[in-house]
Amino acid sequence: MLKHVDAEPLAAVAPEADSSYDPECFDRLAAVEDRHFWFRARAQVIAAVARRITVAFDPGYRVLEVGCGSGKILGVLEPACPGSRVFGMDLHREGLRHARRRCSQPLVQADILAPPFRASFHLIGLFDVLEHLGDDVAVLERLRPLLAPQGLLLITVPAHPSLWSYFDEWSHHRRRYTAAELRRSLAAAGYQLDFLSPYMCAIFPLLWLGRRIASLRRRPAGELAGADLQVVPVVNEALAWLLSLEAPWLARRRRLPLGTSILAIARAARQPNFANS
Repeated sequence: MLKHVDAEPLAAVAPEADSSYDPECFDRLAAVEDRHFWFRARAQVIAAVARRITVAFDPGYRVLEVGCGSGKILGVLEPACPGSRVFGMDLHREGLRHARRRCSQPLVQADILAPPFRASFHLIGLFDVLEHLGDDVAVLERLRPLLAPQGLLLITVPAHPSLWSYFDEWSHHRRRYTAAELRRSLAAAGYQLDFLSPYMCAIFPLLWLGRRIASLRRRPAGELAGADLQVVPVVNEALAWLLSLEAPWLARRRRLPLGTSILAIARAARQPNFANS
């Protein structure tokens, strides 16, 4: 039976928080996620890809978002995955409080290395989580047994070490990925890659240039990150529209040439049958 909570207290499992994320960031993110172009574009991409993945699943299939944070993506997974049961899990109570206000799905507070589930899931989402964790392969290995037969893992991570900046420091990132690095981590954890593509293509030059200019100001990382999270009305809507064009493209599993993030779809690799060899 899946342990979940629908109201306070938020969890039956209450692990100690670690340094992978600053819980104080949840308040700032929750205040802008519904309006800021980056969060809106990411949600559109994830919803479009998840809808395409799950269209062939039988009703009653299960979806789990690991590291659901303040619930922005949970709010789009339910309509994107009709006929499913969607669950959210996060280490931090502060994020789950926001998630409870934003969605009606069952929530679990638990460590990613000790998920308290007995059931399996047909789709597991891990959206901008891996880069916060020291041993990404160990995390991916721990999630693999939770996948149902033919189940899929859907991942997004920040791309290009060359884009490392104050925002990564403020966000408590351990790394930004190259496509080759993400492929290696998935393979080492026992996954077979179905699809991988950069995304957030349109903002790559803007991000590269803007963060380098901002870093020259020698202001605290939190102050610079706060400026990135501001919603500038006309610019914000223009970028949101431009990035929205990527969602249907990626849903059809067509690669983009570059981007500030990477999206990957993987499944548990088939184990060799030594008994018949």
